[in-house]
Amino acid sequence: MSANETLQTSATYDSAFLRACRREPVPHTPVWFMRQAGRSLPEYRKVREGIPMLESCMRPELVTEITLQPVRRHNVDAAIYYSDIVVPLKAIGIDLEIKPGVGPVVDRPIRTRADLAQLRDLTPEDVSYVTEAIGLLTRELGATPLIGFAGAPFTLASYLIEGGPSRTYENAKAMMYGDPELWADLLDRLADITAAFLKVQIEAGASAVQLFDSWVGSLAPADYRRSVMPASAKVFDAVSGYGVPRIHFGVGTGELLNLMGEAGADVVGVDWRVPLDEAARRVGPGKALQGNLDPTILFTTPEAVEAKTREVLDTAAGLEGHVFNLGHGVMPSTDPDALTRLAEYVHTQTAR
Repeated sequence: MSANETLQTSATYDSAFLRACRREPVPHTPVWFMRQAGRSLPEYRKVREGIPMLESCMRPELVTEITLQPVRRHNVDAAIYYSDIVVPLKAIGIDLEIKPGVGPVVDRPIRTRADLAQLRDLTPEDVSYVTEAIGLLTRELGATPLIGFAGAPFTLASYLIEGGPSRTYENAKAMMYGDPELWADLLDRLADITAAFLKVQIEAGASAVQLFDSWVGSLAPADYRRSVMPASAKVFDAVSGYGVPRIHFGVGTGELLNLMGEAGADVVGVDWRVPLDEAARRVGPGKALQGNLDPTILFTTPEAVEAKTREVLDTAAGLEGHVFNLGHGVMPSTDPDALTRLAEYVHTQTAR
């Protein structure tokens, strides 16, 4: 039985989420939230207490519990695997840590060709805890799909070159413009690592995957097409044979939406800056869209949240396929009850 046939006989195949990703009729618009398994939930903070971020990603039973928490609480239509985009880099031996309040910090940034030696191939054995956790999760989730995820080559490269978070990406862009051969080799190597990480998740039971290119909105379309898109396309192509939906998301990517779809995504994530009907025009036919309520809306009144959600749903009315989400991740101080109400409202308003 092929991987695609295996997927088609799985318990999740006819879920609202996967049907929307395939642009098929749905019983209601499916909902999930980026960063739904995270700092906004008191039960998350309780189980994570005293455990460093990267360590928490390597404990299968803890990963399982954290991934399931928002599914139980919010009745969302998909779970997303609890991890971090730097997990595969840590797994191949990159000396990095996630510093609270800062983010990933790399001890030896990659700035020269000799530094590429830090990036070896990723094997399933490097992330055996991922395989174990997804096995536990799929048994618990039943008919609820699990989304696997990874960081895209550009965003990973930016962390590796800058040595940590950046607002300007000056070192990454300096390499991209000043040493395009080294840049291309770095992104190509990261594409292989990312593809291997996604393959592990799919083969363990993930029903879809999302590639996060969180920082790529800093690029002009011509630079994206020339210097980034080949690596992202390589990742999507590497997992195309599995038949699982492939989602592509970035922040501030309104000018890149058509290219992000062209890179190989089946579903293009849209942040809150571009209305979904306009995003559909930019992306073109043959793709589903995901998004795109502004996460800060959740800090206002329930009535205002419903009004803005109605706007999103109205702009999505003519789409080939729509997965409701926020335009970025859940903010840590968000009231979890606001998310529960939001999921219920979308389900109620879109019931067919």
